[in-house]
Amino acid sequence: MDIPIALAALSLFCCSSCMQSERDCSNFKTGTFRFEALVGTKMETTTFVRNDSIEIDYFRGIADTSYIRWINDCEFIVQKANPKNRADRKAIHMKILSTEGDSYTFEYNIVNEKKKQRGKATKQQ
Repeated sequence: MDIPIALAALSLFCCSSCMQSERDCSNFKTGTFRFEALVGTKMETTTFVRNDSIEIDYFRGIADTSYIRWINDCEFIVQKANPKNRADRKAIHMKILSTEGDSYTFEYNIVNEKKKQRGKATKQQ
């Protein structure tokens, strides 16, 4: 009776290990990236340039600088360098969930808030 249970556990382990996403975050710590999101009813594009500790976002022709603090290879905190209002002062937690080629899927939320959103960024060459 122990053999069928062991076989079931082994097959479950084998199947779950095949379904894990690639997650090589080191390629995405620096570079120029593009992110598209639906804002209202319009698809908007943000381009951002990131080095190890600073990120400059370009959205609708306006540049905005933020500081980056890495928690680990796949997670970091973004904090605006020059917040213009109370909402801008809130830090954002970013977590890279998976990577594929020149893009990564990420999850983000305002620090200490539960609502999370997802996005996909592509590294530009």
